[in-house]
Amino acid sequence: MKIMNTDEVIRLTVAALKSLVKPGGTKKKLPKVESKKYPEIYVFRHGETFDNRNKIFCGRRDSKITERGKKQANLLTEKLKSKKIDVCVVSSLSRSEDTAKIALKGKKVSFEVDDRITERDYGKLSGTSKVKILEDDPIKAVKYRRFYDFAPPGGESMKMVEKRVFKFCGELVKRMRKSGENVAISCHGNSMKMIRYYFEKLEIVDVLVQENPLGEDFAEYVVTDKGVKVAKTV
Repeated sequence: MKIMNTDEVIRLTVAALKSLVKPGGTKKKLPKVESKKYPEIYVFRHGETFDNRNKIFCGRRDSKITERGKKQANLLTEKLKSKKIDVCVVSSLSRSEDTAKIALKGKKVSFEVDDRITERDYGKLSGTSKVKILEDDPIKAVKYRRFYDFAPPGGESMKMVEKRVFKFCGELVKRMRKSGENVAISCHGNSMKMIRYYFEKLEIVDVLVQENPLGEDFAEYVVTDKGVKVAKTV
């Protein structure tokens, strides 16, 4: 990754602080494009968990979704009710599957587990307070949460998450072109960033500052014979 300028560092810092105050708190609508001819991908983030609510580094901890998280998933149910979905890919963490089962209730869907879309591993930070590390070392706190190639002790950097997610996305597109299946992906904050990075061809800094909603909304892409069709984003 190139050396960031001051404006980019400020953007990352502000994004880290905003997401700490209100995880998933964004009013930006996710990009959607539809097709009657080609298969579609639906991507959404799990609903609020207890670790989200308590401002804890969650990572691979199996933090359950809260009542609010269930309500967020129910909003997805309404938004996805008219969509035909054949397969839903989830991670092995319960918040991914629990959100998907609420969001897709009433649909005949085949569920598959693929941990390439699981949450970033925060290593030794897992289970610790985001607020405390911000108070103890604000510079490292921002780097751990928003920098591209800065891994927590024993954990993954965003660059490492990118590698596994990109491989998953490439294989998914090939599969869908052969099968014609519509596929939903119930993912996590950081894996969703990298899924959007792959399909939307964003600048890396725009990916790192991204705050995707907890439940509530989904991104939608169309897999054509020649590429993946994506709505323009502002």
